[in-house]
Amino acid sequence: MSEIILISDTACDLPESLINEYHIKLVPFYVSFDKETYFKEIADLSVAKFYEIMRKDKIFPKTSLPSINDYMETFMPLIEQNKNIICVCLSSHFSGSYNSAVNARELILENYPNAQIAIINSLNATGGQGLLVQEIGRMIADDIPFATIVETANKLRESARIFFFVETLDYLEHGGRIGKAAALLGTMLSVKPLIYLQDGLLFPSGKVRGTKKALAKALENTEAYVKDHANDYNYLIAHADNLEYAHIMREGLSTLLNISVPNDFSFIGVTIGVNTGPDAAGICLIKKYETFLNQ
Repeated sequence: MSEIILISDTACDLPESLINEYHIKLVPFYVSFDKETYFKEIADLSVAKFYEIMRKDKIFPKTSLPSINDYMETFMPLIEQNKNIICVCLSSHFSGSYNSAVNARELILENYPNAQIAIINSLNATGGQGLLVQEIGRMIADDIPFATIVETANKLRESARIFFFVETLDYLEHGGRIGKAAALLGTMLSVKPLIYLQDGLLFPSGKVRGTKKALAKALENTEAYVKDHANDYNYLIAHADNLEYAHIMREGLSTLLNISVPNDFSFIGVTIGVNTGPDAAGICLIKKYETFLNQ
């Protein structure tokens, strides 16, 4: 059986430890602070530097999706080596990255009709997308067949959730990604908007005054979602350049659900960071792939 190579766009925001463990290849998004000069995420501009500039200049950066050619350049060398490809992309509700990858696959299939290239619309973002990528990586490591991995991944993505809060809705509103969370607009100073991501869309879950209550509410929403099945899920804490919030969430989740939560965090990258702004934080979760294969 040909080796399966796992690819994701950089919106997955996985910790470097997991990228290395599952040998994940990343296709970068681009970001610009002046709408003229664009930098490749990670390759040209670190996430830490991105937030440093955002905080200092108080600007609304703009992102650009990976092109068809970006995906072609990633896919082609692997296809020529007779590798099979599974590529996971940011929710198509947020970006055209998925369409770029699909178009690249179609162009390759014209000359390599037997190539196996699966493009998965994650219906997720940041750590939620990252957890889906991780589960696919686990399935590859466990020698699950290609078709079964793809089928299971498409079921898994529906179980993923992100329960998070932002310091302000200004970035989501400015980026046009606010969706149904627009109901939270007009919040007063010190009020933290609470949002959750489901099936690639943002929904409001309320608003509270103060960071302490926002952190507690994110934990409460997570507990309500998993109910008595906490061990059926894998978790990842995501933060937008605020390790203090991330540590509080990790410790709180571990205690609340009596589970082990990874020490490595999802550092929300430029693709999602332009929409959340600095200091957002959230809990990402997805069912373990075994819960579907064992049904």
